[in-house]
Amino acid sequence: MNKLALGTVQFGMKYGVANAGDRVSKQELHAIILAAREYGIDTLDTAIAYGDAEANLGATGTRDFRVVTKLPPLSEEVTDVRSWIVESIRASLSRLNRSSVDAVLLHRSHEIIGQHAASYRAGLADLKTLGLCAAVGVSIYAPAELEAIWSDGSGWKPELIQAPYNVLDRRLATSGWLDRLAGTGVRIHTRSALLQGLLLLAPDKRPAYFTQFSALLDQWRDWCIAQETTPLAAALGFVCNDPRVEKVVVGADSAIQLHGLVAALSQRNADVPPGLSSESIALIDPSQWKIA
Repeated sequence: MNKLALGTVQFGMKYGVANAGDRVSKQELHAIILAAREYGIDTLDTAIAYGDAEANLGATGTRDFRVVTKLPPLSEEVTDVRSWIVESIRASLSRLNRSSVDAVLLHRSHEIIGQHAASYRAGLADLKTLGLCAAVGVSIYAPAELEAIWSDGSGWKPELIQAPYNVLDRRLATSGWLDRLAGTGVRIHTRSALLQGLLLLAPDKRPAYFTQFSALLDQWRDWCIAQETTPLAAALGFVCNDPRVEKVVVGADSAIQLHGLVAALSQRNADVPPGLSSESIALIDPSQWKIA
């Protein structure tokens, strides 16, 4: 269970295809944080763009956790990118009620090789020099983003990356980047282990958009039944049992739900067949989903 990191987007806004309710209440947030401590979960994943998640975490108290936060996309109004980076993280730390965080990531990786690349590199270096974070890196949506960074020619490399990785979306591994990153000491955090809850939904609970993918999604559920396991246990086991992955970011809407996630990790699971995966961006990239 120490492989889990607690995602916090739902502490600041509604999130996830399987979440029918509103964002997590402050009372439930406190209960979730207490439960995370009890289970030995030591890392929180948040972002400036997650509504008031950082402020809610700061009010609850997180000084005994490692925290990873993310800079928002650059606004056109920003004229001094290097100073903006430091000012943004100082404000973030104020909301979090902390003096530093474990890592700061760019929410949009292309900014490290774009028009303001030199300012970004300098600003991220400033964060470490000032002791505001221990590591810097990027959040990516596809392995091609890593190829662009490594081939940029600047020599800058992330110390930590966060990327989607789950039974259906195995691009991080099949592209070779999972091995490459692990082999060079880059810390790897993954997200979307449950594909925003889609992997857990019964057929009659899936939004109509996913009808086009029913064959694969039904095959996934049938495989879990045949293995006498649950979709939750199998999906979490797939990523948590990968030794190349440092942390698996998961969200919880309640302390009870977090308990279910932790309990699922105690189940033994067979290796998920390679055929239970997809290259369809329309399925594996939630930003492409057309649901109400």
